[in-house]
Amino acid sequence: MNQDPKVIIALDFDTKDAAMRLIEQLDPAECKLKVGKEMFTLFGPEFVKALVAKGFDVFLDLKFHDIPNTVAKACKAAAELGVWMVNVHASGGLEMMQKAKQAIAQSVNPGTKLIAVTVLTSMNAEQLAQVVTGVSPAEQVTKLAALTQQAGLDGVVCSAQEAKLLRKHFSPEFLLVTPGIRPAGTEQGDQKRVMTPEMAMQDGVSYLVMGRPITQADDPLATLKQVNKSIA
Repeated sequence: MNQDPKVIIALDFDTKDAAMRLIEQLDPAECKLKVGKEMFTLFGPEFVKALVAKGFDVFLDLKFHDIPNTVAKACKAAAELGVWMVNVHASGGLEMMQKAKQAIAQSVNPGTKLIAVTVLTSMNAEQLAQVVTGVSPAEQVTKLAALTQQAGLDGVVCSAQEAKLLRKHFSPEFLLVTPGIRPAGTEQGDQKRVMTPEMAMQDGVSYLVMGRPITQADDPLATLKQVNKSIA
């Protein structure tokens, strides 16, 4: 049994029943679960608590970005749901990240990991240039990851393309959580920057976020086990 599974399954369902049908097929020893903005808005904190009660490590992916005090309170509230990990936007700045980290440390679940989003994996160079001029996605990711580490956070969300670059600057303890992972031969979907699970792990990724390739598979558990085998 794997005590720290590397695959985080992104739950993207518009009904609780559909989500639960998938979750009943899964094993907390084989994967972690990610709850994002859509499902949290639809089903609320009780849904998250239900997943935690089933023994799953839950990554609450709400990407908080606001004034430091507001983000700190939100992160503390998230930690108190019992989640394994929560995230903020690194572009919220050093103070915002530091206060969020401090708030989690003072919560009833101080072990909750806090990571920061650098550049969204849906953004390419052209789109980034509309927001920040004169930097490539790789440069912006590296800059924000350094700020995240300075703030004392546990790691970052980044694309697999940047993982190799970041591993040159940060130790293995600094977590790299990577969406846009697709097994060879599957659809890219709306992610612009993608990679296979094996390639990502070789490049130093800590955890792989995978959605549709598993959630929409004919046999989700078999597909998950195949991915786990490929990265073992």
